[in-house]
Amino acid sequence: MRQLPRHHGWSIARVVPLLAGTFVLISVLLAGVFSPWWLIFTGFVGANLLLYSAVGWCPATLLLRRLGVPAEPASCPTPQA
Repeated sequence: MRQLPRHHGWSIARVVPLLAGTFVLISVLLAGVFSPWWLIFTGFVGANLLLYSAVGWCPATLLLRRLGVPAEPASCPTPQA
């Protein structure tokens, strides 16, 4: 039985979707509880995800780089068949 590969550290490529998903869930919750105007924040997060997927850059990447998050994942050995 083959095991799934384990991740070796957090890179910007993993943290950006994690942050986006968290912010979307929080904004949907806030829209349901307080005001539908919070869905504007969800749209902003979606626009940043599109920007990130198209050019590999979004405002979050600037902050993550300053915090020292590596741009590339740490190299990991590939499993042999």
